Amino acid sequence: MLCGNGNKRNTEEKCRVAYYKKIVPPIPQGRYRNVMDMNAYLGGFAAAMLKYLVWVMNVVPANSNPDNLGVVYERSFIGVYHDWCEAFSLYPRTYDLIHAAGVFNIYQDRCDITYILLEMEILLRPEGTMIFRDIVEVIVKIKAITKRMKWKSRIVDHESGPFNPEKILVSFKTYWTGGDAQQS
Repeated sequence: MLCGNGNKRNTEEKCRVAYYKKIVPPIPQGRYRNVMDMNAYLGGFAAAMLKYLVWVMNVVPANSNPDNLGVVYERSFIGVYHDWCEAFSLYPRTYDLIHAAGVFNIYQDRCDITYILLEMEILLRPEGTMIFRDIVEVIVKIKAITKRMKWKSRIVDHESGPFNPEKILVSFKTYWTGGDAQQS
């Protein structure tokens, strides 16, 4: 699917969600109820997800410039500030889908991205989905870590085509248990 230049942020977000619908089949099936946008910007992802009847928690990185949480509230969405180098104060396994657009590029020089992925592991329900959008180098690092965490991951091209430097990593948190301790 080729998208336009995205001169309007909402149009860009709708294009992204339309593309996600193709690469993550459970989105249009109504499997997701609770969604988190880890880098909410102006709440465009939440607005684009409205037709899917999901609840979206918009998280604005604490060090973001400009400060956009007020705009998220004005659009009647819920949101919080958060520094992803810190733990997210929330009951574990609350979200079905986590959207992380550009988050790791923001934090890669501030803290180990493994800790952010471990925090996502806690926030995401078993068999939940994560969508990462970032530059290729960051996506490759994330994919290597998610493999060790036993998530099923695949890298796909950007919705505007393969020549865009930003790529998308779709990861599914698998439900697994340890081996039988009684085996000899």
